[in-house]
Amino acid sequence: MSGRYLTPEQDAQLRRWERWNRNYFVFAFVTLIVVLVFSSQLGLSSGDDWGSLGLILAALVTPIILFQLRLRCPACEAKIGWQAKLMAPDQCSSCGVFLRATTRSQK
Repeated sequence: MSGRYLTPEQDAQLRRWERWNRNYFVFAFVTLIVVLVFSSQLGLSSGDDWGSLGLILAALVTPIILFQLRLRCPACEAKIGWQAKLMAPDQCSSCGVFLRATTRSQK
């Protein structure tokens, strides 16, 4: 694996994905907590039927999965996917480009 770095444009693209992913995760987490805590008061669930609560849960989780599947290395376009979690991994496992490096070593 080489010690290459992203261009400023590629880095901006990756940081934009991280920002969207993080912001949606926070939104979904807060919404999920509110929905689960107040589901019976909101009439979304009963003891036996998940009904509309199940649809809401699926609607909140599906974008998280899509965000993960959408992430590609900006340098080689290889799918990074589930390696990412909330932030991009340190390095692309396919091409070796550094995805999380903040400074370049200069000699």
